[in-house]
Amino acid sequence: MTSPRKWAFYTEPQKIDVGGLSVAYRRKGSGAPTVYFHGAGLTRRWLPFYDELSKTFDLIVPEHPGFGDTPRPDWLEGFDDIAIHYDHLFDELGLRTFHLIGHSLGGWMAAHFAIFFSHRLRSLQLITPAGLRGSLLHDPFRQSGEEALERVFNGHADAYPEYLEEDERVEQLVHDYGELTTQARLMWNPRYDVRLEHRLARIKAPTRVILADEDRVLNEAVMRRYADLIPGAELEYIRGGDRPTSHVPYVQEPVALANLVSGFIKRNEKA
Repeated sequence: MTSPRKWAFYTEPQKIDVGGLSVAYRRKGSGAPTVYFHGAGLTRRWLPFYDELSKTFDLIVPEHPGFGDTPRPDWLEGFDDIAIHYDHLFDELGLRTFHLIGHSLGGWMAAHFAIFFSHRLRSLQLITPAGLRGSLLHDPFRQSGEEALERVFNGHADAYPEYLEEDERVEQLVHDYGELTTQARLMWNPRYDVRLEHRLARIKAPTRVILADEDRVLNEAVMRRYADLIPGAELEYIRGGDRPTSHVPYVQEPVALANLVSGFIKRNEKA
């Protein structure tokens, strides 16, 4: 038994069967179909950033296998499994082509998906993406929860309490451990994908890489290489208002980031 989920931004997901896996996703809005791949945290929510995007687009936010309200299947071993799973999911949802956005771990997944299924993408946007060799500034599996919060929010986690309110503590610890276990299954050894540097050249979709002012989780110089390695990719920064943006600009600047992302999607809808 679990306690009712009443924290800020929580919404009940829709469910869809994908090859025997009950996949949780949240969907809202109308317009060009747009998919968002979340990072390794802040799942089981419909965030203000999503709400902004859904004002203009048909936004679909699936939860990866082993994250949020989607169980971790026995067959999950790596990013190839994630890419194949999503190709199947999009078929089930009737999405032939769409715009894809990914943040951090989700950016790594989005880039990997685009390598193999670029023909499905109208555009690709990677927000502070992980995955390249040397990108991690700290080992995600060798830090405390307090250290992780310090780095993710640049020491200002206390400014965003509504984003951090979740289950009763024991239930949340169990849930977080489950998601971290899934993350480890995907990226334990090595903590990057050496093949990305060669494979990113296969991406044909219009691409933009979006970085933060001061990322204490991932190395800015390494993340910039995504823009160098993907043919024709653009590089942009999402700037902070009250303080420099951190690894989670969608928390700090949801409206500004949504406007930046939306402009690229609209431009590529007209192309």
